[in-house]
Amino acid sequence: MSRRAVVGAIIIVAWLAGLAVLVRREYFRPQIERLAEAALRVNPGVTYYGVMQRGQQIGFASSTIDTTTTSITVRDYLVADLPVGGQRRRASATTNVTLSRALRMRDFELSVDAEGPPLRANGRVEGDSVLLLTIAMGTEKPDTQRIALDGPILLPTLVPLAIALGEQPKVGKEFNLPVFDPKSMGRKDIAFQIGAESLFVLNDSAVFDSSAARWRGTLPDTIRAWQILADTTGGFSGWIDEQGRIVQTSQLGFELERLPYAVAFENWRIQSAQRAAVSPDRDILETTAIAANKRLQRDVKRLRVRLSSVSLSGFDLNGQRQRLSLDTLIVLRESDSALAASYSLPAGGRLLDRQHTRKEPLIQSEAPAIRSLARRIVGAERDPRRAAEMINAWVHDSLEKRITFGVPNALQVLQTRSGDCNEHTQLFVALARAAGIPTRIAAGLVYVDGKFYYHAWPEVRLADWTAVDPTFGQFPADAAHLRFVLGGLAQQAELLRLMGNLRIDVLDMQ
Repeated sequence: MSRRAVVGAIIIVAWLAGLAVLVRREYFRPQIERLAEAALRVNPGVTYYGVMQRGQQIGFASSTIDTTTTSITVRDYLVADLPVGGQRRRASATTNVTLSRALRMRDFELSVDAEGPPLRANGRVEGDSVLLLTIAMGTEKPDTQRIALDGPILLPTLVPLAIALGEQPKVGKEFNLPVFDPKSMGRKDIAFQIGAESLFVLNDSAVFDSSAARWRGTLPDTIRAWQILADTTGGFSGWIDEQGRIVQTSQLGFELERLPYAVAFENWRIQSAQRAAVSPDRDILETTAIAANKRLQRDVKRLRVRLSSVSLSGFDLNGQRQRLSLDTLIVLRESDSALAASYSLPAGGRLLDRQHTRKEPLIQSEAPAIRSLARRIVGAERDPRRAAEMINAWVHDSLEKRITFGVPNALQVLQTRSGDCNEHTQLFVALARAAGIPTRIAAGLVYVDGKFYYHAWPEVRLADWTAVDPTFGQFPADAAHLRFVLGGLAQQAELLRLMGNLRIDVLDMQ
């Protein structure tokens, strides 16, 4: 029950990972007057989409553009019943973005609703130099950050519009966009390419088919579209028309297909009222799992695997317990000597590493309830290893192992006392930081019953960074944990590059 795809579905990851994507003035055109000319080609209107999985509709989406003499507003909405853990779990995401007529972002609003408290975020650009970003979870006090900008800001949902308003698309054209990388809090170049040009036949209207009790499209129209490809996550990939409206895009086994309103919404509404059990061939957890060519023993101390069929560039595969040589990864479980910390609690860890002992949004390590519980668990213990082991055992024993679908929040997990790997990890990190132990989040794959599943777990800093797993009650975690990224949801979006592509061959183990 603890197995979970750390990037459970496109709507949460895509929206969260893109909160602070930044694009310089050169992204559009260097001359401000040419931006204004491009903005004149923005036409108001609304387009509708079906969210599809293997030919079956599981959700609805829409994109609306409104224009005035002084601004352009883009509203995107997506709702879907996502197959996770044998159940269909509803989640929705909404973004409202306001641009000037010169295509400069003024402000945006984001909301994500799934299981647990809703996530709300608001951003306001101040003079093209500062983004004032506020994030709130449920009824908690909002967290506010000031992020320095270098020119106008763009969210991922606006990438198709911006590309189309540049120059006429041409197959083979390549260009690099400097964007903000949430992992490094700095600039990152994303390479885009126009991969192909094609004609799509889309229906303009719909009629109700009484015999099938469904709406079907009518009045077909042919439109020209271009395929936009990004070399990494954080950038849009899919088909767009000359107005920058999405024609089709896919990720994580889901597709967005442009459809007439009645076909996109009414058919989904009819079908969602007739929910059936989720079969393994549709469950995100199972469809993203990677079968192992060998069965592993319990409590693996050393594991050597070959990783293939995907570029490994940019992943956190080297360091601490892991060593990557070409395509071969070796993972060694930490020895007892690696668990001896060079500092003492309560202040030693904070002096050693302030970054990984402070609070973060959704990791409320300074909240009174978290600090009080950390003191009760750790007591007078001054050895970081023993304290971390006590917290690991408490989280493992106190949380019900249950697959959830939402944004993990340490305080909320403390209240519900349940969750999967993300909830276990989030609460552990908050408690460990409250106790003064430097702690960070790792994510990648873990072996369970013949397959590698996407998983998250903490790392604590003792003699070096040490992997632990409160979900499975392991201290330290066994060598069947393959770390690919370090950090929260924004960083874990990089795992999308692996899904459906990565192959793992087990070479040997101990």
